[in-house]
Amino acid sequence: MKRIGLLGGIGLMYLFACNPTPSNETSEHSVPDQAWHRTEAIEIPTSLTAVMQSETHRLYVVKNGDTLWESPIKPAFTLEQARGTITGTETGLLFNFQKPDLEGTLHYGFIPYKDYRHPQPVFFKEPVPIESGKAELTISGVLEGKYDMIGWEERGAGTLGYRIMGTDGTIYYDGCVSFRGTGPFEVDTTIVEGPLLYQPEPNGFTIALETNYSCRVAIGIDGKLYGARKDTTHHEIEITDLKPNTSYKYTVYYGENEQTHSLRTAPEIGSRAPFTFAYASDSRNGYGGGERNVYGANHYILKKISALATRENVRFMQFTGDLIDGYLTDRGEMDLQYANWKKALGPFAHHMPIYATPGNHESFMFLFQNRDQSDAVLIEQFPYATHSGSAVFAEHFSNPHNALLHSEGKLDENEGFKRFPPYDETAYSYTYGNVGVICMNSDYWYSPSLKNTPETGGGLHGYIMDNQLAWVLQEIEILERNPNIDHVFLTEHTPFFPNGGHVEDDMWYGGSNEPRAVIDGTPVDKGIIDRRDELLHAVINKSSKVRAILTGDEHNYCKTLIGPETPIYPEGWEGDRLQLARTIYQINNGAAGAPYYGQESTPWTPYTSGFSTQNALVLFDVNGDDIRVRVINPDTLEEIESYPL
Repeated sequence: MKRIGLLGGIGLMYLFACNPTPSNETSEHSVPDQAWHRTEAIEIPTSLTAVMQSETHRLYVVKNGDTLWESPIKPAFTLEQARGTITGTETGLLFNFQKPDLEGTLHYGFIPYKDYRHPQPVFFKEPVPIESGKAELTISGVLEGKYDMIGWEERGAGTLGYRIMGTDGTIYYDGCVSFRGTGPFEVDTTIVEGPLLYQPEPNGFTIALETNYSCRVAIGIDGKLYGARKDTTHHEIEITDLKPNTSYKYTVYYGENEQTHSLRTAPEIGSRAPFTFAYASDSRNGYGGGERNVYGANHYILKKISALATRENVRFMQFTGDLIDGYLTDRGEMDLQYANWKKALGPFAHHMPIYATPGNHESFMFLFQNRDQSDAVLIEQFPYATHSGSAVFAEHFSNPHNALLHSEGKLDENEGFKRFPPYDETAYSYTYGNVGVICMNSDYWYSPSLKNTPETGGGLHGYIMDNQLAWVLQEIEILERNPNIDHVFLTEHTPFFPNGGHVEDDMWYGGSNEPRAVIDGTPVDKGIIDRRDELLHAVINKSSKVRAILTGDEHNYCKTLIGPETPIYPEGWEGDRLQLARTIYQINNGAAGAPYYGQESTPWTPYTSGFSTQNALVLFDVNGDDIRVRVINPDTLEEIESYPL
């Protein structure tokens, strides 16, 4: 790993690299060879005043008279490489990962789709070596007889799961491939990701999946077929005309293959029927080896959380930020980490829908370095409409579209996404039964270097910008007036009141109101604490329905009582003081696998309880007017605490 350094007060950030960044002396400035990657000019957003462009189409930042050139980091692995080029042989399958320097081990085994509700590969006892980026596994003569638990010999077809492991034990990817034949073999149409359930409604769902070959996919449910009219590899299929609060079997048809799973529709809006939903965040890779780091995601805890949620009959899971390690400069590497996250949840997300929102680690960045690499700047990639972290996140999930919030730009002046990233599918709201959830993006247009290089402009970690604030206020008002909604939850990645790990940033910054977003080189009017108070006023004083703020970022679990008695300002605060009219909880659960943070001292420490560095899943049991919270360690099944909300 290549250490970039302490930027923006957020903490040490890392970018993966196979080798130290190379240099050359072909110009006045030493620039990595891979920086010479543009053949055409790229339009610079006017909201980034210090970013310029050279004659050779390379981007650079001028900082204190020094030139920092764009320096993309060579990815250690990409999704395209991980899925590889797989071909059939006389006796099995040949994998070419298009990476000649890859050495390691390929573990593999059949996936028994028809026998289990949550099918996963059962690895064979004898893996094969990966040499010079290639591996060949044998099916006939090896996975026969007592090792043929899927009946491929009789059917002439089956699916294998495979795991790419480096020589140092790093797990890069868990994939799958379907095959046909009994020798010779050929690669068949395969669902390489999904099916995943999204957006549960009383009358339907959205089901998303990826196939290895371009094809048409159909979904059969309750005697009807739903599907696209064209061949593609990415499939998002909207299911409609179902009955509320009803369980169904659904079958995915792809090529000559099919898979059958189950789903349950949401209750009617306003239904007071009891249900449970789950909350967690921060599943980026942890320490301890093995599946705690499947290249960017903690598979071990994600699987435990998903299994626990399934056991508890959870209707949906809200996951708010830092899904992956991120902070990357290569799109293929970013795609791989997202794929790994979804793979961990996949066997459970066939049946249980997920709502995900981004955090700071979902950042997709340009890295700039000076000649001796002693200084570095990170800013969000552009063009924003297609290359920003927000746009990449939206491509990987199927969240509700936000018709009211586009970007921080003024679309009627044709600015829009040229100046700012889109919000679509990263800030949105939804309802389920008598519950409404508002999902905020508190790392919008995030610039990790903003503290040390404000002239580049960008969003501040934890800062809610003007257009998003206006949208949140509007959503709260809409839900407040809706007679079918009894409970509202607000969720964002960064705590209003940090307790351990991010006391020097989030929506507090050690008690300083100076940090704020910067546009066109000029700081915005409101500081971070002023903006926090505007949100608190809406959530507590203007709403009677908001029950809790759900946050993450800090890798621990705790709850903080926010009310009239809670001290929310630093000693000697001279600004306006917000008077809170009632009491709610901030429930922080960043304990889904990322490295832990211990508790720190804050003004509201006496109002914080239940603090734990154990891994945790928060369960909300909603029963009409009542909600009970249960917090369980998914690894040990120990209850951390429970309480009425």
